[in-house]
Amino acid sequence: MSDAQPPRQAIRTLQARKRIALIAHDGKKSEMLEWATRWKDTLSQHELIGTGTTSKRLKTALGLEVEGLMSGPLGGDQQIGARIAEQRLDVLIFFWDPFSPQPHDPDVKALLRLAALWNVPVACNAASADFVLSSPYLSESYDMSIPDAAAWAQARAV
Repeated sequence: MSDAQPPRQAIRTLQARKRIALIAHDGKKSEMLEWATRWKDTLSQHELIGTGTTSKRLKTALGLEVEGLMSGPLGGDQQIGARIAEQRLDVLIFFWDPFSPQPHDPDVKALLRLAALWNVPVACNAASADFVLSSPYLSESYDMSIPDAAAWAQARAV
């Protein structure tokens, strides 16, 4: 095996209706709710997934349909990461708190690593989330390059 990473030879097509994960650390939940209030109409046109309290707050306050997963420290970040690896997630909006240490920092790092590996758009604050949601690609099909995992696994087996 000579390649340390899989080649980006495969194409993945994101559908016009995106699967969007919404995550916010405790110190950023109010900011996430404020941001989601501004984008409620746009968010309602997509499939939303959220971790623990974030999903509950978005459902209760805004009436958005959000599939709730476990809390981040209890495995919710890893559940989102699994969806990325399975190509069942299209966009990650993750308001993380740079001022508060998190007991699940390794999970957060793994989640962001998977998003980078699989070329998933990530927003980590309100400004970057505004840019992602205002992109014309949000409501269109979009072709993107992703690792050719099958070819990589086959090359490693040789």
